[in-house]
Amino acid sequence: METKLYVGNLSYNTTEVDLRSAFAQTGTVVTVDMIKDRDSGTMKGFAFVTMSTQEEAENAIKALDGKMLDDRAIKVNIARPREERPRRNDFGGRRRY
Repeated sequence: METKLYVGNLSYNTTEVDLRSAFAQTGTVVTVDMIKDRDSGTMKGFAFVTMSTQEEAENAIKALDGKMLDDRAIKVNIARPREERPRRNDFGGRRRY
């Protein structure tokens, strides 16, 4: 079963090719999703990498968590579902209905 990993503390210079290459050493990489700011298009410093099996994902965590990539010690762990956050209006406050 495919397993999605969170990869944090990425350099803004890290590319999809860099991540795919690093994770391919531990197994089959299904997808790499580099997270970018929707307004500016710049990297946000994290990504999601989907490995083809749970075992390969665990191998990737053991091999890559804390390792250096583009002069940054990356953080690798199992991705968790996004937590619900209160919606905000254009002024930064909570919406009131």
